[in-house]
Amino acid sequence: MEEADGATRDFLGDLLRDLPVQQEQLRSPNRRVSREEAEGELAEVLLRFLGSRGAPSWLSACLVQASVHQTLEADLSTFLLRNEAADSEEGEQENAERIDYLCSDSLLRRCLSCLQEISSQWQKCLPPITQPACQLNISAHAIRNTRRKMEDRHVAILEFNQLHGITDGVKRSYFAVFDGHGGVDAANYAAAHVHVNVARHESLAQDPGRALKESFQRTDIMFLQKAKRERLRSGTTGVCALLEGERLHVAWLGDSQALLVRQGKYVTLMDPHKPEREDERERIEAMGGCVAFMGCWRVNGTLAVSRAIGDIDQKPYVSGEGDVTSHVLDGSEDFLVLACDGFFDAVSPSEVPDLVFAHLQENGGDGQHVAMRLVKAAKDGGSGDNITVLVVFLRDPLKVLEDFLAQDSREGEPLFDFGGGVEVGSDHAG
Repeated sequence: MEEADGATRDFLGDLLRDLPVQQEQLRSPNRRVSREEAEGELAEVLLRFLGSRGAPSWLSACLVQASVHQTLEADLSTFLLRNEAADSEEGEQENAERIDYLCSDSLLRRCLSCLQEISSQWQKCLPPITQPACQLNISAHAIRNTRRKMEDRHVAILEFNQLHGITDGVKRSYFAVFDGHGGVDAANYAAAHVHVNVARHESLAQDPGRALKESFQRTDIMFLQKAKRERLRSGTTGVCALLEGERLHVAWLGDSQALLVRQGKYVTLMDPHKPEREDERERIEAMGGCVAFMGCWRVNGTLAVSRAIGDIDQKPYVSGEGDVTSHVLDGSEDFLVLACDGFFDAVSPSEVPDLVFAHLQENGGDGQHVAMRLVKAAKDGGSGDNITVLVVFLRDPLKVLEDFLAQDSREGEPLFDFGGGVEVGSDHAG
């Protein structure tokens, strides 16, 4: 413990030495934010900054929570811009909802000052922070591939409670992949704000699935306000996983997907939102839209997904309401994979266990770069899209490999013959 505390103090000392220079270089990605957006925006900038400096995830989460909380609890009136309406369309200015916007760069400078103050205090006397006894092993990899721009974003928050100041004693971790289209704005926005909306949802403790699902919808509403005032046309699909104690909750919009592998067999958790799905086609047509085949099935001949955050020009046909499924984990689960359609369009679910176990076997149970192996498989399989893969090992990858080898050591059975997958019914609504 003393050694760990010493390493933490050394990190804080290095941070304090360099922070004055970094404060002049860090900028907010937006000129202004609403009060509702401020927490997610500040947390996003600080998490990226501390991550670039190699901060342990638990320390980063605690520093960001303390700094953002201290910033937003203070009087923010000095950061207010002139009142502007959320909707500035012709003829609607007088009746539009009034929103107080804050100057992002000024607010960020205040938050960095709080970070400096807190780091100084903690270097002198560390608070009683409980470091995780064991960490989940995760592997993430993303490539632009042949596309002109990279529009995917992924998020991994191991210490969800610490980041959001939740003290109910239930361990939570959050993972997400967002696949943007028409620009990266919607994906960036979802990456910054969905997890904040989940943490602040009134039903998080009683009904985490509902919190996830409604946080997608809330983020969509928030982004549409931003899209209207800034004339943004982008959208994003998304898949999020919340590990909460012994339960797994997965929510999704569009065709980004999550796949669970249990005892070497893949488990189908969800049904992607595509226009050709019968219920999606009926929903769209009932509102006066259409689903047409133009290379693939598209909403109004435009989008190849039927639900997404953003896509202001295609609302309400492209819905911002997600689906959710929840499952109890029994300890036999190996790993969880979250990925965009650039992966799943080229790699079938049945191939995923083969690829992961082959990688573990070749690397002595080290799963650090397994996501890179999966991304390469998708590219080699013909995907030209952005590809993002996030792998969360639910058990130690070395133990996963050992159990697999023991299970597969029976004479006469091929090494990677898992047979078919298992489909698990969900409690999604949509």
